[in-house]
Amino acid sequence: METFFVFALNGLSYGLLLFMLSSGLTLIFSMMGVLNFAHTSFYMLGAYFAYALTGSIGFFPALIAAPLLVGALGAAFERYCVRKVHPYGHVPELLITFGLSYVVLEVVRLIWGPANVDYRVPEALSGSLFTLANVQGQGLSWFAGAGDAAICAAVGNSCTQFPLYRGFMALVALAMLVALWLLLTRTRIGLIIQAALTHPEMTQSLGHNVPRVMMGVFGGGCALAGLAGVIGGNAFVTEPNMAASVGAIIFVVVVVGGMGSLAGAFLASILIGLIQTFAVVIDVSPLTVMAQLGSPVEYGHWAYPILKISVSQMAPILPYLLLVLILIFRPKGLLGTREE
Repeated sequence: METFFVFALNGLSYGLLLFMLSSGLTLIFSMMGVLNFAHTSFYMLGAYFAYALTGSIGFFPALIAAPLLVGALGAAFERYCVRKVHPYGHVPELLITFGLSYVVLEVVRLIWGPANVDYRVPEALSGSLFTLANVQGQGLSWFAGAGDAAICAAVGNSCTQFPLYRGFMALVALAMLVALWLLLTRTRIGLIIQAALTHPEMTQSLGHNVPRVMMGVFGGGCALAGLAGVIGGNAFVTEPNMAASVGAIIFVVVVVGGMGSLAGAFLASILIGLIQTFAVVIDVSPLTVMAQLGSPVEYGHWAYPILKISVSQMAPILPYLLLVLILIFRPKGLLGTREE
């Protein structure tokens, strides 16, 4: 039972990291209609900038400085590149962001090399946040930190630890979610952004610089990706292929949740995080289920290998299977309302 709770928390923390990354892409698309193919490249830049800054100013200052640098680069890219091709439609926008992703990849390889860098979890955030112990005769118990070593070592007891850094990741993601919601719904800046989205001509006539607003939105979305890179880069691996490794899953999150829906992106991120976390430990295949039910297991050569595939082996493709099902039965996504 304690393993189930820890796996659920791991799935939630991974889902919140996916939301931290996908929220910037969703924000840019919902406000500007631009599907940024280079979004995960800004995620990678956030991780590498944090790695470079941590050695000189420490992790926590880098947690603020790296996303700001990434956001500034994103704003500059929108001002001098995306804005130039925006009048020509979505295809040039896709191509220019696609080209940027390869430029960033090669620049990262030139500066930091093709191998992974030694970007680690800070010492202050290492260790265990809490320990769940299944004590014989007493049931499930909760201990702060690493728990009692004597209890965990006792015969018949089992302990599962939840990393402190996973809790920190979840806390930062939730804080970002609340801050983003308050900014868009409870501030003057949020009202101007929404007005620029729906009535740009009227917003411009009231004295607001709509192109500058859009530049800020693009830069802010890139900064959110950079923040996800700072948080996720040391939890996983910081290397040149990290952008490609999460690029596909982020677009799955955005499409499943609904193009342009932050609430949908949040729901889809949590759902996909839980699916991938639990699927890797389910070593069950259709063949084993049929055998337990007493069904015959003799099949042709073409069917037998397929029936032997377990859920854990299919874990990497389950999000894409969910994507296909969503596109078939609900093309707008779980909470999507956008028509285009």
